[in-house]
Amino acid sequence: MNTLSSPATVAQDATHVFHRQLRHGLPVAVSGQGMTLTDASGKTYLDACGGAAVSCLGHGHPEVRAAMHAQIDRLTYAHTSFFTTGVAEELADLLIDTAPAGMSHVYFVSGGSEAVEAALKMARQYFVEIGQPQRRHFIARRQSYHGNTLGALAVGGNAWRREQFQPLLIDVTHVAPCYEYRDRRADESAEQYGQRLVAELSEAIERLGPQNVMAFVAETVGGATAGVLTAVPGYFKGVRELCDRHGILLILDEVMCGMGRTGTLHACEQEGVVPDLMTIAKGLGGGYQPIGAVLAQGRVVGAFRQGSGLFQHGHTYLGHAVACAAALAVQRVIQRDGLLAQVRERGAALQALLQQAFAGHPQVGDIRGRGLFWGLELVAERGSKRWFDPALRLHARVKSEAMAGGLMVYPMGGTVDGRCGDHILLAPPFIASEADLGEIVERLRAALDRAVAGCGAAALAR
Repeated sequence: MNTLSSPATVAQDATHVFHRQLRHGLPVAVSGQGMTLTDASGKTYLDACGGAAVSCLGHGHPEVRAAMHAQIDRLTYAHTSFFTTGVAEELADLLIDTAPAGMSHVYFVSGGSEAVEAALKMARQYFVEIGQPQRRHFIARRQSYHGNTLGALAVGGNAWRREQFQPLLIDVTHVAPCYEYRDRRADESAEQYGQRLVAELSEAIERLGPQNVMAFVAETVGGATAGVLTAVPGYFKGVRELCDRHGILLILDEVMCGMGRTGTLHACEQEGVVPDLMTIAKGLGGGYQPIGAVLAQGRVVGAFRQGSGLFQHGHTYLGHAVACAAALAVQRVIQRDGLLAQVRERGAALQALLQQAFAGHPQVGDIRGRGLFWGLELVAERGSKRWFDPALRLHARVKSEAMAGGLMVYPMGGTVDGRCGDHILLAPPFIASEADLGEIVERLRAALDRAVAGCGAAALAR
């Protein structure tokens, strides 16, 4: 395809790209600036989701582009088995300076799935290094999402994503997610619900044998699969205490919810806990280059140093210089411009707008989130929390209607159990103005109403 004269939409029978879906064409993106992307026809789309909660600074930020250009002029690539680079060292210093207590080192990768894979292997090798090779089990949560590589998919808890690949996956024990909207009983407080979940985790550990468990893996705030699930008070403190009691590592996945998305640089700050390993990506580089990382506690790194002296893992593009330059620039802009405070301020404004527009909407059962990370769970009937028939693919209808109205949101299906339920995820760039947020909510309301109308009255009556 000649990109200088590309059509506005590329049909699936006119492309050699193996797209993730093969039955529908896609508009051709040609430029991005600030809060918007523009396709080849000149139509603009207001980005209310940052792609997949990636574009924290929006599109085309001049300082990030300049940093990348300058790095390209100096050095683009040096393999990490031969060299380190100044820009990787500088980025690691910045990340550790702002990391949770005890974090001492950063392992750079090219994205979130790679970060989770690396963290899983770090956990296994850590116990080998300290003389506990019998530890072989991971525990994670149902309806979690940790990536699409085989290890990450195994710890992930989405039944639909896992089903056809199940024969290839390692055996992982899954416990209940912290899903207050559907799972907290009427006779228990939020804190009691959290304690019940911690007790379930404790039972799983005892069943496997505490001496056999390597790590508990969890998203600090649930992301794409379950639609922004925030933990109830005390839940993660209970999890941390349980892991400490049994010498189990706590791996927190902050690929989507971290790096400022919830209003603090790391979402775990709001939970009052510190993980042993933490994965980050998306907001780390803001989409300007593929980059992710694992932040590791000093005692974990120390076990490697005192033992074999190496981490038996690696990829070709670890610590890529241009990716590190982009991420370094993104993080400096966030710090300099006070964008974490802005996320908190704009997040409160977005929450108010969502409540005003959707709190009484008959097809919105729950509005949940923190900072600039929000989810709307859709229901056919609010009182019973009954979901729409999955065959209607309401989430796909919402996305289609939103795109038609010049809005990018991130809807998904399978919210409840991997098959049933729909939600809409919002993760606008940190630079969003209150006017931008108002426009997002207005367009979203119209898109949702059109999508529901397209399902027909019969869908609501079932």
